[in-house]
Amino acid sequence: MRVHKLTFAALAVAAGLSLTACQNDGGGTTRQSDPSAAATASSQDSGAAGAGSGSGQGGGAQDSDGAGSAGNTSSGKGSSAQGTAAGSASGAAGTGKAAWCRTDELEITAADNTIDGDPDRTVAVTMKNNGGRDCTISGYAGVDLQLREGSLSAKRTGEKATSSILKNGQSIAFGIHYPANDTGGSGVRITGLLVTPPNETKTVTLKWPGAATLPVTDETTSRVTVGPVGSAGQGG
Repeated sequence: MRVHKLTFAALAVAAGLSLTACQNDGGGTTRQSDPSAAATASSQDSGAAGAGSGSGQGGGAQDSDGAGSAGNTSSGKGSSAQGTAAGSASGAAGTGKAAWCRTDELEITAADNTIDGDPDRTVAVTMKNNGGRDCTISGYAGVDLQLREGSLSAKRTGEKATSSILKNGQSIAFGIHYPANDTGGSGVRITGLLVTPPNETKTVTLKWPGAATLPVTDETTSRVTVGPVGSAGQGG
């Protein structure tokens, strides 16, 4: 998977390329993709296509990689190594661990988590296991910010990822970090958030709870980052 890099200096003239986003009406709660919509499923399920490309390819969903290798971006190279979500689940079960957490089993929400004094702003994404069983979760989720001009894939922070057994009813979270728009201009408007859990190819669309805009600078693309699952705390 590749990071879709936007040249922010050109965003103002690209406003005509609007992104159609399926926004969640539940205040940041999970909204699943409609499997009956073949075109949507094709763009979001990049793992099924075997290409492993990020959602920067025209707004489709990223595959996420449970390997958690440091230095890779959120649109990493995990689809070929991990296989499909079902294959990954079988592999986890074969090692005596609980099978991988599936997108359909997770209630995914996002909330602003910015702390005063931090140089960048933060959104925390929480995944709660509602699957009725324990499951394994590890690595980096795929994260895309939806913009009017396209989509922006968050880069991995490079922090070491650890494996966790997520018990039924338990939650785990990770952080998305992005620069504040202090330029005085209107900035680049964020219209939504796409999240793909680790070792999964099915993406959910959430409302964006953070600041409304990003600054229009070439540096912005490298400053939108995502931490590994568990990096923003864990709770029951």
